[in-house]
Amino acid sequence: MSLKAQAKSGMIWTFAQQFGSQIISFVISIVLARLLTPNDFGTIALFGVVMGIASAFISGGMGSSLIRDNESDERDYSTVFIFNIVLSVIMYALVFLLSPWIADFYKLPILTPIIRVYALVLVINAFNIIQSTRLTKAMAFKTQFKIQLPSLVIGGISGIGFAYAGFGVWSLVYSALIQNTVSTLQYWFYSDWRPKFIFDREKFHRHFSFGYKMTLSGLLDIIFNNLYPILIGKLFTASQLGYYNRADSLKQLPVNNLSSALNKVTFPLFAKMSHDDEKLRDVYQRLMRVVIFIIAPTLALMVALAEPIIRFLLTEKWLPAVPYLQILAISGVLYPIHAYNLNVLQVKGRSDLFLRLEVVKKSLTVLILIVSLPFGIFGLLWGRVIGSVLAFFINTYYTGKFIHYTSWQQTKDLFPSLLLAACCGGIVYGFSHTIANEWWDGFHLAVSSLLFVILYLGCAFMLKFKEITHIKQLIKT
Repeated sequence: MSLKAQAKSGMIWTFAQQFGSQIISFVISIVLARLLTPNDFGTIALFGVVMGIASAFISGGMGSSLIRDNESDERDYSTVFIFNIVLSVIMYALVFLLSPWIADFYKLPILTPIIRVYALVLVINAFNIIQSTRLTKAMAFKTQFKIQLPSLVIGGISGIGFAYAGFGVWSLVYSALIQNTVSTLQYWFYSDWRPKFIFDREKFHRHFSFGYKMTLSGLLDIIFNNLYPILIGKLFTASQLGYYNRADSLKQLPVNNLSSALNKVTFPLFAKMSHDDEKLRDVYQRLMRVVIFIIAPTLALMVALAEPIIRFLLTEKWLPAVPYLQILAISGVLYPIHAYNLNVLQVKGRSDLFLRLEVVKKSLTVLILIVSLPFGIFGLLWGRVIGSVLAFFINTYYTGKFIHYTSWQQTKDLFPSLLLAACCGGIVYGFSHTIANEWWDGFHLAVSSLLFVILYLGCAFMLKFKEITHIKQLIKT
């Protein structure tokens, strides 16, 4: 199969996997949000940073090293597999021992048994990292689609069953364990690769020399992304953290899923054209413009209709999450662009520069947190918006050097879609809060969304946006 055909197939199946799985996850989370309380979701979110750090150590950047290395063989895969398994057991033991201190930090004793049970997913997931890496490297996203959906359905239905039975917060714990177990079993069923008891020190050092920088970058990202849940959980209430968590999850539906789906395809795709800067720049530019053309209006609509969205999906008990959702949606608009700029560094093999950028951005995050904390929880959220904008200019610095696509050039390409989305969002916001304010939420959302789509696409056609041409070409091919 040609590289072009691989990319097309990868796009189709990755989008099917990402959005199919997220639609299912979304429906399940809505049902659970109606059955459980903001406090239950806040309790689970309290130890997200611990799980994130442990997962980063286990998976690290060695999977990325295997994907970008076109000469990996059985010794490479078995070496990394053994390392992942041993490290997962060590990390579980550490989390098990630290759980009482985490519970004491938040003054919530129930966290100790919850963390000890939930953390079993670390060991479970370590058994599928290599299988997943090999499928990604081969761009076999159809197989990953067949793995993820049944796992989500089984895990989600189990969680709903536990919630109906009155298990409360434990419903989320058992759902995660069942989902990850089913997923791992399927990876072993669909993959013909089996580990051998081989540990090659030379192979390990080669992948580790690239991977440890990616791991450190990932750790910084996880720690600093979770600074907000940590601070909210410590300085405010579990319910407020629950509102933040649900609002962030709603924002992630379009943002992370589109960017993650494309990221999964573009990383191995970029890796195969890493020596052709002109081709890499052209593909990157087209991709970025199309993504923002889709993401910007989606998030603008989310900001404009946040109140009816929350009330319709989660019921009125979640209405305090409305301003959280609006601010987080604004902060998320540039997220896909951050990821693609950093992908360029990875495929160029410059994990050292990747790490350097992460250190700079995280230092900036600390400064923003210090300045915004006195303004309360909404000060923290607006700080995320400022941090995202500044991160864009930091991430694009090396992209400008490697593929000659500077921050200014990227800004000029992104600005038309961002401006049009903001204008259409403002019009729909006014319509929503005047004419449609007293309507049933379902009808309110349908009419307001249709108005937004007509305005946005109509203006894009009249102004002859290049993104329309790129999407037409993509559909035709």
